[in-house]
Amino acid sequence: MLDTNTLELIIFTILALFMLGGSLTMISAKQTYISAFGFLVAMLALAGIFALLDSRFLAIAQIMVSVGAIVILSILTILTINANGDSLPHEPYKFLWILVSMLLVSPFTLLLYKALKTLPQQFAGVQNINSKVTGELLFSQWVLPFEIVSILLLTAMLGAIIIAKQKKRGENS
Repeated sequence: MLDTNTLELIIFTILALFMLGGSLTMISAKQTYISAFGFLVAMLALAGIFALLDSRFLAIAQIMVSVGAIVILSILTILTINANGDSLPHEPYKFLWILVSMLLVSPFTLLLYKALKTLPQQFAGVQNINSKVTGELLFSQWVLPFEIVSILLLTAMLGAIIIAKQKKRGENS
């Protein structure tokens, strides 16, 4: 029989592999809808990791916001503008740029890991943080930034549709 720690490690490993696979699919796919599907898989795996960490609010918010809104809107936008591999630019050094970016970001990731490693000690004295407190803060003090981000995403989606429609009209002429 597996103990709790081993089972959690196995579940985390599976979720991390799904997140890694979805992220690699998102970056390397030639078809944009497959890239969006990779993003969907990565966001669902992240929600699973939040659930594994016993953070129910973040897991549900991840599913509702990232999966339910951003990914679905992205897929609808991709299907609306009919983006395919032929309309994408030729990128011969794509994976070289990805490797260079990873090497540049790695030191910052290590610093972030070291900073987050001390985070539980800083919150040791804080009591009773739950989803109710988080929700009240999100929709009272942080409601304006939340709405600004949603308007920004909506504007970007509409801009992509308008640009694609203009290009399509230009091709038909």
